[in-house]
Amino acid sequence: MLTVKQAAEKWGITVRRVQEYCKSGRIAGAKRFGSSWMLPDDAVQPIDKRKKTTNDIIVNEPLVRKTPFLDMTDLYTVAGSADKCIKALEPHPEARILFESEIAYSRGEIDKVYKNANILLREHTGFYAVLAGGMLLGFCAMWRGDIDLWQKAKIHICEAPAKDDKERDIISVSLAALDSSVYDVANFPDWFKMGVFEYMHPDSLPAAMVFYAKYLYVMGIEVATKQHTLDGIQGISLLTMLPNAIEPMISWIASKKLVIPEAYLRMICAKVYHNIGNKEQAIRHIDRAIALVLPDRLYGILVEHRRALDTLLDKRIEALAPEILGEVKRLNSELLVGWAKISGTVRNKYISTNLTVREREVAKLAAFGMSNTEIAESLHISLASVKQTIRLVFAKTGVSSRDALAAIL
Repeated sequence: MLTVKQAAEKWGITVRRVQEYCKSGRIAGAKRFGSSWMLPDDAVQPIDKRKKTTNDIIVNEPLVRKTPFLDMTDLYTVAGSADKCIKALEPHPEARILFESEIAYSRGEIDKVYKNANILLREHTGFYAVLAGGMLLGFCAMWRGDIDLWQKAKIHICEAPAKDDKERDIISVSLAALDSSVYDVANFPDWFKMGVFEYMHPDSLPAAMVFYAKYLYVMGIEVATKQHTLDGIQGISLLTMLPNAIEPMISWIASKKLVIPEAYLRMICAKVYHNIGNKEQAIRHIDRAIALVLPDRLYGILVEHRRALDTLLDKRIEALAPEILGEVKRLNSELLVGWAKISGTVRNKYISTNLTVREREVAKLAAFGMSNTEIAESLHISLASVKQTIRLVFAKTGVSSRDALAAIL
């Protein structure tokens, strides 16, 4: 526990100010003992609403960048510097809380994310901060499988104090972006689906590219599995075209040295290449993503994409950083059940979590329309193994036809 004096020294403010925060209930976990207060060791400094803007802060926008995703901006351009960036933001408490929360999310520290998201939402000081708090709360709901929290998060996003139509459009994108984390892309605005980002603030462009790549990937999978139809496009043909869109995004993001957007885009592109059978290019992107996330322990970024990469991600981690494989698997087991529950509820589907990696891999290729012979050739296994695996998938999931396999993946 911290004394009031220790907290004041830690935050660089007066003892009286800390006492006022405690009395007003603005420090979670603070307890009074007689005439003194004790604070939790991890207590977070409340946002001081009396502070005026500086050259780094836009009037009525307490964040240092106009985006709810500070970790995807030029505030973080050197892998391994996340904690230094958090410290550098100490003059801007709200920005520090948000950036620290986003890094915590990428590390799989969901309890910390939940705590800080509620601080941002309770303070309700600015448009992007409220959006960010709602998004973070939604990501926590996804990890926990809490559908009530998921809905609560969306309400908070809708409550962001938008001043004009452009900001209301950003609210729509934020809601859809949250849905995209569970593979639901139906609610993105038409202008976003077309990739028209010219009216967005430049600070938000890196995040927009990440969510646009997610949208393209999900559409490619839905077309491949006949869940969505596009005139003249069938099978994996849309997936085969996606690198032409995503690779230039990666090049631009990499030129700006934006660590987290680059890691996300490379993992999304790796999934595309993996699904179209280009293992070499998938490995190129996975290896670079591992190099980006390793110094700051941002393993949550790898975990988000592990399921779609079958065994390939584990093999690359084992080759490059075997010491982290256990932690990646642990975080994946923590995320998977919650993700499947939210994704299944949102999309009104049963998402199977009881299939082995091989069973899911075979089921996915069958959903792509491949014959048993083609699956056997693609995975270098016997035809008999393919037939037996499909029978096991049907038995485990209750699915009775190949056409229905897409609904469980």
